[in-house]
Amino acid sequence: MHGRVSLRLPFDDRWLVENIHDTDFLGQRHAIDFVAVDDRRRTASQRDWRTFVATEPPERFHSFGRPILAPGAGVVTRIHDGEPDHEARRSQLTLVPYALTQPARLRQGIEAVTGNYVTLHLEDGAYATLCHLRRGSLVVRVGDRVAAGEPIAECGNSGNSTQPHLHLQVNDGPDWHTARGLPPTFRDYREWSPDGRVRHRPEGSPKRSTVVAPG
Repeated sequence: MHGRVSLRLPFDDRWLVENIHDTDFLGQRHAIDFVAVDDRRRTASQRDWRTFVATEPPERFHSFGRPILAPGAGVVTRIHDGEPDHEARRSQLTLVPYALTQPARLRQGIEAVTGNYVTLHLEDGAYATLCHLRRGSLVVRVGDRVAAGEPIAECGNSGNSTQPHLHLQVNDGPDWHTARGLPPTFRDYREWSPDGRVRHRPEGSPKRSTVVAPG
């Protein structure tokens, strides 16, 4: 399989393109991290002393508990549930020590990094995986056939995640250790640039720091 994979956005509201991965580790090249925001581009509506010096409950963040939708039609080939949703971290006082524990999490197994996830074998042959899902929120099982836009879970803060967000990656095979990351494109969405300008995209690849929403 070659080239880009055409998808729908895996949500129905506004999400910030926080990061686009450029590593081949676990097939993550071209993977996108999405964070739900309000119309002021805020990831959470509340800030207090914990924001600056401590961890915060994941429920404070707009992403937490938001419905996650199938980005394309296909069959569920792999799921994992049961990983806890961690406290969130915005303060450098909490982010630095957390970063130092990342190698230890990887030694615990891949699920300690991906958190709860769903993998779909899409109709065009690609595999799409959605990670960091909320524990206990998965509503699909292996073997289920889903349509594009069908709810599959809720966004959480499981795995290697400092704040509730959705990690979406597309691969040319089911094994993350050997699969190649494929660049996704999305159909029929709006894109807000950092300066607030909005454009309708019939199809495209959103850029980092833009906000996107269907239609």
